[in-house]
Amino acid sequence: MQTRYTTNPTDFKNYDTDRIRRDFLIENLFQPDAFEFVYSHYDRMIVGGIMPVGRPQTLPTYDELKADFFLERRELGIINVAGDGTVTVDGQEFKLAKKDCLYVGLGSRNVVFTSDQADQPAKFALISTPAHRACPTARLTSAEASPVDLGAQETANQRTIYKYIHADGLQSSQLVMGLTTLKPGSIWNTMPPHVHDRRMEAYIYFDIPENQRVFHLMGHPQETRHLVVASDQAILSPPWSIHSGAGTTNYSFIWAMAGENYTFTDMDFVQLTAIR
Repeated sequence: MQTRYTTNPTDFKNYDTDRIRRDFLIENLFQPDAFEFVYSHYDRMIVGGIMPVGRPQTLPTYDELKADFFLERRELGIINVAGDGTVTVDGQEFKLAKKDCLYVGLGSRNVVFTSDQADQPAKFALISTPAHRACPTARLTSAEASPVDLGAQETANQRTIYKYIHADGLQSSQLVMGLTTLKPGSIWNTMPPHVHDRRMEAYIYFDIPENQRVFHLMGHPQETRHLVVASDQAILSPPWSIHSGAGTTNYSFIWAMAGENYTFTDMDFVQLTAIR
């Protein structure tokens, strides 16, 4: 498990491209039969992924957690972004098609990931946060997530938002999680941009063709920077940073938040005229 530490906006404005990528970009999220995890000191969020191919993969624990098992003091959100698969939690099986979500509650000991077909493996995106109460392990399909269409073709941000783990959906201790899919011809996500100073956010981009990219915008609203992101890569976004982007084609991304506030709508919007 890799560890990433926090920074502040005053220091961040002096970072070069290599430093920004090293601190905020997670490049290799899905490896065959290998868990990839980054432990962020932003709200102690862990961002990871697993692509089971040859055999079932059991969620391990790590010395960094100082715990007997991974979810001893944590909760876990899972979204499948590829082929059909199954997650088994303490003996109970949950089938996950592409874009389906599973919440795994505090205290769950044995979490096993499998793909239905080795030649079309599942890719399970994993987000874990500290938990202070136990909530039920539960699944929500993309159809059950009350998809909401937002944006407009004229502003190139026509998109569908799926909210999975939040106050009115799957219950959690503090994790909020969902995904956004842009319509063909639309490229902008999260417009107008915003910050939420009481919680950090992570993005996991997927469904980007190999020869296409997303230009992810981050930084203080008056000191923005960008990262060039490929498919199956993730971004750690500090509470003081905007998080938005534009692609060379349409794409999808998972968003996940953790911090002091559990309310989905806790956003401080920034007018485009104020962005620099």
